[in-house]
Amino acid sequence: MTQRSIKAFVFDAYGTLLDVHSAVYKLSEELGPDAQSISDIWRTKQLEYTWLRSLMGAHSNFWNVTSDALTYALKYHAIEDQDLHARLMSLYLQLTAYQDALSTLKEIKNKEYVTLVLSNGSQEMLDKSLGNSGLQSLLDKAISIDDIGIYKPSPQVYKLATDYVKCLPEEILFVSANAWDVAGANYFGFRVAWINRFKRPPEVLPGRPELIIDSLSELKQLYQPNI
Repeated sequence: MTQRSIKAFVFDAYGTLLDVHSAVYKLSEELGPDAQSISDIWRTKQLEYTWLRSLMGAHSNFWNVTSDALTYALKYHAIEDQDLHARLMSLYLQLTAYQDALSTLKEIKNKEYVTLVLSNGSQEMLDKSLGNSGLQSLLDKAISIDDIGIYKPSPQVYKLATDYVKCLPEEILFVSANAWDVAGANYFGFRVAWINRFKRPPEVLPGRPELIIDSLSELKQLYQPNI
């Protein structure tokens, strides 16, 4: 990196550090052939509801949004089972971290960078999920949108990171596997690494990734002494 020195690595949580499909995967035998579809619809509606609620000015915390999205996904498959709903929601607090998340965060911390999570997740969700996954101790802070009541990709969310680090946007390397989040973060002014795990084209939106990588472990190539 030849631009202004990076002061902080800021990570998205869901889909980037934590595998959002791991909750359904743990009940895949019970759910049968509909499992993947349920998980895909759950995630799609979760995101859609954050964007729509932000536009409508009808904020609800991420736990409620996630619950509403799951309700829709189950109803789509004609499933009315409150116990199943409750078990899947509980598993969402125990999402599996991607295999290289722990080692990558350890190496970044060893280089004395600030490490943050910046997420739509509620503070309680983040604390439980990151704690259960073993990642929380490697982060300086997990920042939730709770206090501002609007979801990414609002610029107000990305500003939470610069306010915490007390730096310019270009002094942050933002890391996300979500292409829409990549667009929003770069448009705000962050330098962005997009983890394109599924080999998808970039979104046709303002804001582009500076770096496109296949996994978190590739961030190891980007370290500089943090002087």
